[in-house]
Amino acid sequence: MKHHKPVTKPLKSTILLTTIACCLMQAATARAEEGGGAHYMPGSMASFADAFPGKPSSLTVLDFFTYYDGSTPIHRQLPLGGLLTAGLDATVYADTVAGFYQAPWDVLGGGLVFGLAVPYVWMEIQGQAQRIGPSGEPGPVFSARDTANGIGDMTIIPFMLGWTNILPDLKLDSRLSVFAPTGDYDQGQLANVGKNYWTFEPGIMASWLSSKIGTEVSLYTGVDFNTRNNATDYTSGTSLHFDATVAQHLPLFGGFVGLGANGFYYKQLTGDSGSGARLGDFEGMTVGVGPVLSYVRPICKKSLLLAEVKWLPELDVEKRMKGDFVWFKLGIMF
Repeated sequence: MKHHKPVTKPLKSTILLTTIACCLMQAATARAEEGGGAHYMPGSMASFADAFPGKPSSLTVLDFFTYYDGSTPIHRQLPLGGLLTAGLDATVYADTVAGFYQAPWDVLGGGLVFGLAVPYVWMEIQGQAQRIGPSGEPGPVFSARDTANGIGDMTIIPFMLGWTNILPDLKLDSRLSVFAPTGDYDQGQLANVGKNYWTFEPGIMASWLSSKIGTEVSLYTGVDFNTRNNATDYTSGTSLHFDATVAQHLPLFGGFVGLGANGFYYKQLTGDSGSGARLGDFEGMTVGVGPVLSYVRPICKKSLLLAEVKWLPELDVEKRMKGDFVWFKLGIMF
């Protein structure tokens, strides 16, 4: 469900109109994927909770709650929903239910996991925008506010091949994540719960959690390959991203509490393309770091409870929104 509400009051001044129009015309020298954000969510990976389960015939169920509040200044333009936009303010909430099953088979000396994640998304975006006419010329600047909610783009993990016997306390895996365009998308809307294109992300994860001293070092890296958004004829470029966590876990309340830091780095490697890429090779970058707090304890006889919360402010951004991520994860391994 989404609502598009043009703001009918005039813009504050002719100066503002002129500034926006000039920036939009000059933005061909700018470079980030469509909408200034991709399927990859900074900070979503790279802790022990995201590592290979390592328990044959096990089922892990996780719930991820994500909050993001970000904005762009009036001089930073983004292609969004087929519009040229500036001065955006966005608030996004997402709750994702994910399930991972580790098969009982031995594959290449390791284990095999299949996974599926389904998000429900709420968002509100407002800012300045221009529609593109049939001849390719941008129309007049207007103010708009959109809201949307619904099931977003699902993530399918057709395989996660992992090993737990290479080094003590180390979990290593190679995985493929496929983001499917299952969320609603309407061209001309600021707020869309789906992105209207597929993303294929091969990734590698390593997580070391010492059973002797409780120190954790977890790393995840992935490369995202995107298909074309047919509604806007826009293909976002290939991107590389890293997530890392360093934490110390101590016994408390019948389990273990971990305290540390999580950081991320994202960089678009190739430019955008297609007739809808009117701002040129729009390549983006973001980096951030923040605290992470976790808790794990056994429940029942063979089950494990996992919980994690982290706050990740973006410290440096190029050609993207800039804001803060808050993550809360809760899971059970059966």
